[in-house]
Amino acid sequence: MSFKVVADTGICQGHQLCQGEAPTVFGFDDDADTVVVLDEHPDASLRADVQTAVKYCPAFALSIEEEDRA
Repeated sequence: MSFKVVADTGICQGHQLCQGEAPTVFGFDDDADTVVVLDEHPDASLRADVQTAVKYCPAFALSIEEEDRA
């Protein structure tokens, strides 16, 4: 089963902890001071890193949506 990475830029506080956990999935928009999802559908091998980023986001701005893609 694949997954999709979702970021709520409306509540992101710009801590950038997610970039440390999964730098190929999360970027940062300096002008907007918010997270940018670089890869909405990362490889399954990055799932643990993304889950850690979601878990430790201080603003709870990140989530994972399960997808049933064929």
